[in-house]
Amino acid sequence: MAQGCLKCLKYTMCFANFLCFICGVAVLSFGAYLMVNFRMAALTPTLTKFNVANMLLVSGIVITCVSFLGFLGALKENRCLLLTFFLLLFFLMLVELTAACLLLMYETEISSLLKDDLINGLEKAKEKEKEKGNSTSAITTEWDVVQKQLACCGVNGTADWGGKVPESCCVKDCGTREPQHAKEGCLEKLKKLFEENFLTTGISVIVLCIIEVLGMCFAMTLFCHISRSGLGYKL
Repeated sequence: MAQGCLKCLKYTMCFANFLCFICGVAVLSFGAYLMVNFRMAALTPTLTKFNVANMLLVSGIVITCVSFLGFLGALKENRCLLLTFFLLLFFLMLVELTAACLLLMYETEISSLLKDDLINGLEKAKEKEKEKGNSTSAITTEWDVVQKQLACCGVNGTADWGGKVPESCCVKDCGTREPQHAKEGCLEKLKKLFEENFLTTGISVIVLCIIEVLGMCFAMTLFCHISRSGLGYKL
């Protein structure tokens, strides 16, 4: 009976990690696609390296590597791989919880820094708009994406763009002589979006931590069984 339960646990762990590996490959592929096909001008110059494409690439690499370790460790009943998988999950969970705590503790300071960085990013985006106006090639910036998706314009409003407001700010009568632009700034829209999805984000983090804890429990259960049985590679 115990052997049957452990086999079920082993193959459940293999299947779950295989699904995570497929998801990681998909995220990695999408990040690579964005990096190749779009010239991204970051919203925040301070975090230039952490634009959408780079974040997807890093997330995809982490997911694929960790899930591959879990899959191979469970399939081969390898104690070294299972222990490494356990430690990586534990480290990732600590990072997630630490980041969540820091966001809650320093929400005001982060909001102020974000506003200043968005203003700097807007200045750089203006330079991109000039290149766009003098070139036949399409240049997609993160500002264009955000302004279209959130129906906002600039950091605080259309005045931030000066005399030349980009097409992505248009919400009505686009392409005419008198297009209507979004009046609300993207900073307020981003704050509202964060507040509206705060509960969903919190639940997602909790669910993710629960999945990681279950993965750690499964890995440690198999590790202890292999150690008692004298199977697998010895440390």
